[in-house]
Amino acid sequence: MLVGIGYCNEEGAFSSGKKAAEIAMRHGGIKNADLVIAFCHGLMDHHEFFRGLRAIAGPDAPIIGGSAIGVITNDHLSYRGFPACAAMIESHDIRWSIAAEGGLGSDGKQAGRNLAARLSSTAADQLLFILYDSIKSCARDNAPPQLNASSLLLEGIEQVLTPGMPIIGAGLLGDYDMNPAKQFCGSYVADQSVVGVLLGGGFTPYYRIMHGCIPLDGIYHTITRMEGPFLYELDGRPIANMIDDIYGNQNWRNINPVSLLTIGVNHGERFGETDEAHYVNRLIVGALPGGEGVSLFEPDLETGMHVQFMLRDTEMMIVSARKNSEQLIEQIFAHGKRPVFGIYIDCAGRAAGYLSVMKEEANEVQGVLNRHKIPMLGFYSGVEIAPLLNKSRGLDWTGVLLVFAKD
Repeated sequence: MLVGIGYCNEEGAFSSGKKAAEIAMRHGGIKNADLVIAFCHGLMDHHEFFRGLRAIAGPDAPIIGGSAIGVITNDHLSYRGFPACAAMIESHDIRWSIAAEGGLGSDGKQAGRNLAARLSSTAADQLLFILYDSIKSCARDNAPPQLNASSLLLEGIEQVLTPGMPIIGAGLLGDYDMNPAKQFCGSYVADQSVVGVLLGGGFTPYYRIMHGCIPLDGIYHTITRMEGPFLYELDGRPIANMIDDIYGNQNWRNINPVSLLTIGVNHGERFGETDEAHYVNRLIVGALPGGEGVSLFEPDLETGMHVQFMLRDTEMMIVSARKNSEQLIEQIFAHGKRPVFGIYIDCAGRAAGYLSVMKEEANEVQGVLNRHKIPMLGFYSGVEIAPLLNKSRGLDWTGVLLVFAKD
C-alpha cells in the first residue's frame, strides 16, 4: 500500500487540484493511483478542483472527499486562504467498492438505506468510510441553519449493512458561515449527497476518538420539551433563559454555533467518575427566533432524557489528542502490525483560530504520526462519525483518528 500526500493553498481551483495531486504522486512514489481522497476549502470552485485532480489521477481512479474548512497534513495545518490536500493511494491487496446517493436533504434515512444497498457489504468487509453534506439549508430570517442528521443517515445504513461493521466518516462543512458543502462522489461532484467506501482485504483499521468537554457543574437536567433538533425546555424551564444565566448575558444568541457550551449525554455510570469516552456532546447551532429554544446539531435527543451542560476544555482537548494518538500507535505495534496511513477528522470548532487560543490540538496528532513516519491526511469537519460504546454515532467537538495498518 503506497500513499502520497499533497498540499496546496492558492485560489485557482484547477491549478490547486493539479498541484496537490502531482505532489502526492511524487511523494508517494505512485505510478497509478487506485483511489484519491481530497478536500478543498468551501469557497473554491469544486468542479475545477476536481478537474485538476482528474488531470493527474487519470480517468479511472475514483475521487472521494469534498468541502473542508481547513486541511491537515504531515507538514501543514491551514484553515486560512484556500487550503486543499489530496491523498493518492496505490494498493494491490486492499479492495474497495464506492457508491454515492443523493436526496440527503429530503430523506436522510432512505439515502442511507440506498447507499448501503448499492455497496452490498459482506462479513469479509472491515470498514465503511462515509462523507456527507452537513448543511441542509443556510441560516435565514434570524433562524440558525438546518442540518442533515447523521443519526438518521446511520440508522438507514445500519438497516442494510452487515451488522457490527464500524462506520467512520464525517459531515462535510466548507466554511464557518455554514454554507452548503460539496461532495466528491467518485466520478462527479454533488451536494446533498453521501458517498461511501466499503473496504476489505489486507489491512486492519484502528481508530480513536479525541474528546475535550467537561460537565459544567455535574448537575443532570431532564429534557421536558423537544421537537427534532429543537430543544425548548429543561426541567420545565426555557433553555434559552438557563443559558442566559450561564453566560450572564444574551450575547450568545447572536453566535452560530454557540461557543464554549454544549449539551452532553453520559452513556456511562451516571454518578460515577467522569469519563470523557462515555460522553456524546451536541453542539448548539444557535438560538431560535425570539429565544424560544435552541437548535442542536442532531435530532437524536428526546423528551425525558437526562443531559448536562458541558464546557469545552481546551487543555483537556490537547491532552486527549496527544494521549489517544500515542496509545493508538502503541496498540498497532503491540499487535505486530505496521501503520501505513492515517486520516484525522477534526471538528472545525477545535481549531485554535476559532477558539482564540495559541495551541492547535491537531499538532499533537501530527507530531505522533510524524515520529513514526506515517503519511497523514486530515480535514476540519462539521460532524465526526465513529463507533463509541459499540455503536457508530455522529459526534460533535471531537477528533477521530483512523489508521490503516498492515501485517
